[in-house]
Amino acid sequence: MHWYALYTKSRNEKKLTERLRVKGFEVYTPTQTVYKQWSDRKKKVQEVLFKSYVFVKFDLTKSKIDVLETPGAVAIVNWLGKPAAIQEEEIQAIKDFLQDHKDVKMERLDFEPGTTMKVKTGQLQDEIGTVVRQTKHKVILQLEKLGMSLQAEIPKSLVEKL
Repeated sequence: MHWYALYTKSRNEKKLTERLRVKGFEVYTPTQTVYKQWSDRKKKVQEVLFKSYVFVKFDLTKSKIDVLETPGAVAIVNWLGKPAAIQEEEIQAIKDFLQDHKDVKMERLDFEPGTTMKVKTGQLQDEIGTVVRQTKHKVILQLEKLGMSLQAEIPKSLVEKL
């Protein structure tokens, strides 16, 4: 059995977590305590760290349908066309990090067109390119190679600003 990231309907992370636990699955939804201010009060709440995602441990061949049929579930996160298995150590690293760091903020990476970037891993590792545009999760880089101009769509997590 492996952990998998499950994409959820918007604002359904906690409900889906509970539904999957009732079905007997091991589920991890990283949260942190934050103070929310309303016009009439201030309240301490548990806020989900990874919006629209929960981590579920299950046997892909036996339980995939049961997991996906749970109300609030949308899809299993894929990598290269296959469900992306997450190692136990990676889940534990998230837990350890959140225990050591209480005020964590998730930020969307935005890169301005024209920014020079370096690819950190993969087939284009160490290649340097210029940002043409970006989507929610990817950046389109213009790469000069062999006297030609190429454009590559690369996940934001695999590039770094120079």
